Amino acid sequence: MLKQNLNTYWKTVVETIQDGIMIVDKGGTIVSVNSALEQITGYKDGGLVGRPCTVLNCDLCELNRHKTGEHWCKLFELGGLKRRQCVVQRRDGSFVHVLKNAALLRDDKGEIIGAVETLTDITEIIEKDYQIEAYRRELRSEDGFHGILGTSAEMRKLFDLIENVAISDAPVLILGESGSGKELVAKAIHEIGPRKDKPYVKVNCAALNESLLESELFGHVKGAFTGAYRSRQGRFEAAHGGDIFLDEIGDLPLSTQVKLLRVLEEKVIERVGDNRPIPVDVRIITATNRDLQELVNKGTFREDLFFRINVIPIHLPPLRERREDIPLLAEAFFRRIKLKTGKDIKGIAEEAMALLVNYPWPGNVRELKSAFEYAFVACQGPFIQPYHFPPHIYKQEIPFKKKEVRLSLNKEELKKQELINALEQAGGNQSEAARILGVSRVTVWNRMKRYGINLRRNVGA
Repeated sequence: MLKQNLNTYWKTVVETIQDGIMIVDKGGTIVSVNSALEQITGYKDGGLVGRPCTVLNCDLCELNRHKTGEHWCKLFELGGLKRRQCVVQRRDGSFVHVLKNAALLRDDKGEIIGAVETLTDITEIIEKDYQIEAYRRELRSEDGFHGILGTSAEMRKLFDLIENVAISDAPVLILGESGSGKELVAKAIHEIGPRKDKPYVKVNCAALNESLLESELFGHVKGAFTGAYRSRQGRFEAAHGGDIFLDEIGDLPLSTQVKLLRVLEEKVIERVGDNRPIPVDVRIITATNRDLQELVNKGTFREDLFFRINVIPIHLPPLRERREDIPLLAEAFFRRIKLKTGKDIKGIAEEAMALLVNYPWPGNVRELKSAFEYAFVACQGPFIQPYHFPPHIYKQEIPFKKKEVRLSLNKEELKKQELINALEQAGGNQSEAARILGVSRVTVWNRMKRYGINLRRNVGA
């Protein structure tokens, strides 16, 4: 293709490019732009040509904008720019993130006659980065204790107990209703304890039948049963040196209970189909939502095993017994699901929060999370309303008298209300309030001072 033909078709080539292109003279006046640049900046129908390039208010140019002399612009001073991220201002006053490349234009004698710039719109990429950072902030949430959310007195006591239990090597039994967070507690014990750098293995005892469960826990040798084509390591061997979490321990068959008892007493296992003992060093953490003492009385759970695993019991309070934590949990689930779905919902209506605080939550924290997943599908407006939650929650008759609870989602407000509740319960006695909260009397005094709490005005003491 001849050179003159290339010049003829150059305009078509420039208009085909998706990146914005702008040519300025050496005084900074815009002499040519393509359609893509007009689209990025909002200056359509030739609105940029003839205007100074400073109209775009690029933050890269700001350093040199107030300088005097020949090189008033950073571009002319440096001779070019390569893949520099910057922000330019659109015609409507909004800003757009772009990636800029620029080079000087020279005539046949080598004299500078202007410059050409290309601008790539990277707004979507920047928004994704912001979203990723939001996810990271959510994961680093200061309200959480190793993934467990709560600021109530009950949860603070639980957090202290977990920290003390973690340094021990004794068996732990986690007791709580379904959906209350037993697995999170087990994981927190592992993460805090001295075995944190060793394996953490979890097994759901209710998910497998008796024959599969025994093989899953202790492994098997080749030919031990039909389908055992090769030897296999069990979960206890895999957890050697670390922690093993046996969830739903109340569903463990009696035959397997006998073998588990031997592991606890002798620290050895035997693979299915083999009688050679294999030593294992594991800490056992168990959990159940069933009444093990009642199962012992019925003869479906061994009493000696119960005493072995019940060395350090941890009781998780159900959500209905720590309703002051519901606003905090609701806010966390709202943020996470909003980030996950990208749906533009502004917040939770006060009436909706009141409904959540006063609902009994038989499914505990798991049910609350599911309720928000449902609400995000049902809500088409800016705020989640009561009727956006599942019908069995929205239309539920509240079985207990409603108690006024602060609906602020502010962490400091929740802490202040927690302190007031403790002082009320203690009749204004700061030492007793400190005992209830599990902190020192000095801490109570400091918090009263910080939050401006007056015993006569706020507590009525």
